Amino acid sequence: MLVNPNISLPSASLIKRLAAMLYDSFLILAILFVATIIALLFNKGEAIESSPVFTLYLVLVIFLFYSWFWSKCGQTLGMRVWKIQIINDYGRNPAWQVCILRLVFAVFSMACLGLGYWWRLFKPYTWHDKLSQTRIIDISGTP
Repeated sequence: MLVNPNISLPSASLIKRLAAMLYDSFLILAILFVATIIALLFNKGEAIESSPVFTLYLVLVIFLFYSWFWSKCGQTLGMRVWKIQIINDYGRNPAWQVCILRLVFAVFSMACLGLGYWWRLFKPYTWHDKLSQTRIIDISGTP
């Protein structure tokens, strides 16, 4: 969806962002379950011991989930339910490279005791919004 960057759409509230993340976490959990089954098939059905490679594989699956939805649709399923959307400075869906960068910054925001997210209470953006030059907008008032 192309959003006219000249139209000032409100930034999505922290509550809507967190609610969308909660919705998405259920979908991601199911996807990680399937990804683990696939990994088990390659491991001849043996239990997968905790390893950096397996952890990296699961993180990659999560990054692919978000970057695909954001770059193709501008929304994940949770974002669609809560009527919020990610856009770049030009009102378009961000490129997948920007989505990956945003996710890295989001992990950093969360690792700092969530300060990057709490920042939204005082400013219309989070740390990862600002650093990736993207915005999460509230589209509930648009047709």
